[in-house]
Amino acid sequence: MDQPAPVSPPVPDRFDGIDLVIFDKDGTLIDFDRMWSGWSAALVHRLAEATDPSLVAPLSRALGLDAADRIVPGSALAATPMGHLRVLAVETLIGAGLTSAAAEVAVAASWDPPDPVALAHPLADLRALFGGLRVRGIRVAVATADDRAPTEATLAGLGIDDLVDAITCADDGLPVKPAPDGILYLCEVLGIEPARTAMVGDSASDAAMGRAAGVSLVVGVLSGVGDVTQLEPYADEILRSIADLVP
Repeated sequence: MDQPAPVSPPVPDRFDGIDLVIFDKDGTLIDFDRMWSGWSAALVHRLAEATDPSLVAPLSRALGLDAADRIVPGSALAATPMGHLRVLAVETLIGAGLTSAAAEVAVAASWDPPDPVALAHPLADLRALFGGLRVRGIRVAVATADDRAPTEATLAGLGIDDLVDAITCADDGLPVKPAPDGILYLCEVLGIEPARTAMVGDSASDAAMGRAAGVSLVVGVLSGVGDVTQLEPYADEILRSIADLVP
């Protein structure tokens, strides 16, 4: 008599008991390098041309570009709000010998933010991912170190703004990552406890923010500026990218 095939135990669902998933934006939802690396290198060269060509190297070091114009994990460019990057650029020029006024003028003339729509390349089928979560009754939010106007433009350009319940951005007036305030604000706005929330991000500051906020699940992804060594101290799980979350 044939024996029945053994029944495998069900695979645990990582989002069991989760009512809200918060995603970082750059490096998590969209390709970080295609948004920021080229822009950062061009900015450094514009600043050097406006001041002193020899400042390419110190500006690159200060902002966090390596010799191949790649963004260095853990550097300022990896997770610093745009306003803070401007201040850092000014301080670097002043440290190189420019007056405060000359440094401010050079940065103002050279600063040209990246196009938040043309340069936003999704790392997965975001409508499938967000829609799948919402079908299960799970809310979706975004917590980013970018400013609100470009963030809203990116989400709209990707066609997912209608699937995002709330966002928090660097210029909202809250303490920035890795402080937990962004997550706590989103939880309060949406009426969901941090203990029923998951945080998904590509940087140590994303993962540390989730851990500091007391979320029940921190998922690190290797699609951006963080590596396993940086994410492991904070993340419960590390995936190649959010594509591994898509059903």
